[in-house]
Amino acid sequence: MNPLCSRCNRVVYPTEKVNCLDKYWHKGCFSCEVCKMTLNMKNYKGFDKRPYCNAHYPKTSFTSVADTPENLRLKQQSKMQSQVLYKEEFEKNKGKGFSVVADTPELQRIKKTQDQISNIKYHEEFEKSRMGGEAPTHHPPQQQNTDPAYQPPAASQNYRFEPEPVRQAAAAPPPSSGKRYRAVYDYSAADEDEVSFLDGDVIVDVQPIDEGWMYGRVERTGQQGMLPANYVEAI
Repeated sequence: MNPLCSRCNRVVYPTEKVNCLDKYWHKGCFSCEVCKMTLNMKNYKGFDKRPYCNAHYPKTSFTSVADTPENLRLKQQSKMQSQVLYKEEFEKNKGKGFSVVADTPELQRIKKTQDQISNIKYHEEFEKSRMGGEAPTHHPPQQQNTDPAYQPPAASQNYRFEPEPVRQAAAAPPPSSGKRYRAVYDYSAADEDEVSFLDGDVIVDVQPIDEGWMYGRVERTGQQGMLPANYVEAI
């Protein structure tokens, strides 16, 4: 026996049956509870076993807990337990820090040797910088050619400067034709043949397809595809 549609309570035949949210629907009856936009298995969102579109999906909100006397008592008890644990950990770790290294005669001898080596290297570098240094190099002056047969090449006097041709700016694209709509909600494409847009985007070259859907191009991005009709309004 064929089941009944959850929307219209009529018989659903296998050719038009949609099984979703533990219920059976006609393809035309599987629509948003608020705006009645026809949905599919890719763009629906279920809440309380009812289908919704992305724009009208109910938003869940967190409830605030009142500061009752019982809650205040539990809060104070937790705070006291935290302080007790902190004091216990502090007493356990007390005295486990870094220990001071004793200044033994061996360490004093090593330290003195390192200071002497540093002083010797410093004096060596200082003497080298004071006594050393490279003498400045002198380059011999270049001799000019005094041969009377030699003549420098004369600059070409027949040189012509030809300016490059000016490139003309590309022609602006022709203005869009067809109906214009403005988006009133954000929409993310759920299929390859659909197009995404933001609230306030202008949709041009709009062509209606069927009830609830149309085809157009987003003027901001230049992308085109199918979009829901209840997400836009005519300009």
